[in-house]
Formats: sequence, C-alpha cells, structure tokens
Amino acid sequence: MGLFQSFDISASGMTAQRFRTDIIAENVANVNTTSTADGTPYRRKIVTFEEKENSPFAQVLHKTRQGAVGNGVKVAKVTEDYETDFTMEYDPSNPDADENGYVSYPNVNIVTEMTNLIDASRSYEANVTAFDASKQIAQAGLQIGKS
Repeated sequence: MGLFQSFDISASGMTAQRFRTDIIAENVANVNTTSTADGTPYRRKIVTFEEKENSPFAQVLHKTRQGAVGNGVKVAKVTEDYETDFTMEYDPSNPDADENGYVSYPNVNIVTEMTNLIDASRSYEANVTAFDASKQIAQAGLQIGKS
C-alpha cells in the first residue's frame, strides 16, 4: 500500500461519516414536519455505504497477495425509510389533521437518531486516529533519512 493510499482511505471514511451526520441532522430537523411538498409527512432518510471500486473476488485475492486491500468507502445511496410507520397523534386543531382529527408525524425517532449520531461521530474519530497514525509513520520515515 502506498503512503498516500492510507491517507485517502481515512479521508474517504471521514467524508462518508460527515455526510451521514448531515443526513441525521436533516432527520432531526424535520421531526415535526407534517407536510412536505408532496403533501405527506417527512420520511426518515438512511445512508448506505459501500467499498470504493468494488472488485470481483479474484481481483481482491490478487490484491491480497500483493499486500494492498481496500480503497476506502463511499456513499452508495440515501434511501427513505418505508419500513417504519408514521406516528399518529390526535390533534384536530392541526391544519394537517385527517377527517378523524389525527395528524401523521414523521417516522423519525430521536433516540435512534442520537444513537446513530454517536456511532457516526465515533467512526469519524476512528478515521482521524488512523489518519494521524499514518502521518506519524510517514514523519518517522522521513526522520530516518536525516540521521
């Protein structure tokens, strides 16, 4: 693995986790949005990651023999959560209430979002630590030539 490849891998992880944090913030910000442009409540968004340059197994095996595996991570897609139902609350005075007086609130659970935010933050920190370790190794290698 080249010197700068480790930097690129860590940087891709930090970028992906920062994007995930932005989506979590969007979910939290819209926790009370009962009507979007299409007239439905806000639907929670989920980020999915995948390996950069996903290769067939034979290529991965060949790279393993050479000692370099992995090219980092990228955001594969952002999907809306259709598995979780909207929360129904009785509020007949709300303009978005149905004929029975119930309002559909987004399927955003603050506890879940905060847990995901902690996970994204820790993953970001782990990538920063790996980046710093790579930097220290590179600096130590440069110091060898000075002596």
